[in-house]
Amino acid sequence: MNATRQDAWTQDEDILLAETVLRHIREGKTQLEAFKEVAERLSRTSAACGFRWNASIRKHYEEAIESAKEDRKRNNRQKTLTHYESKTVAAEDPLAAAISLLEKIRTSPSVEDPVLPESLEAAHKKLVQENEALKKQLTRYEQAWEEMGKLWNWVNEQEK
Repeated sequence: MNATRQDAWTQDEDILLAETVLRHIREGKTQLEAFKEVAERLSRTSAACGFRWNASIRKHYEEAIESAKEDRKRNNRQKTLTHYESKTVAAEDPLAAAISLLEKIRTSPSVEDPVLPESLEAAHKKLVQENEALKKQLTRYEQAWEEMGKLWNWVNEQEK
């Protein structure tokens, strides 16, 4: 007797799974999300959908998968371009450009700012002092290390 399993996949279910996975790839979503969506619609587990996809269906849709990935890349580039164009349009508005320029000036000091060289000089002086202190500390550590070496040698000689 050649009975069909009750949980066997139909061709319509396979097509639904494939179309859903491909749509998710195109939209930049995960395959796991696609499996969950199909699982709810077919009253199956997402694991069963994933297994069916990986074991049987995926092989037949390799070209469609690559095409969906290309569509996703093209769509992402288009979104980026649209975002850039909207910024460019705003910058072409003289008032928006002036406001943007003033905000940049306010948040980052310019090179011509007279306070800047003074603050750089103070920072430089502080760094030079810190460097000198670190050099002195390093010298002390080197001397201590040398003394430890002498002590180590003395202990080794006493053990002989």
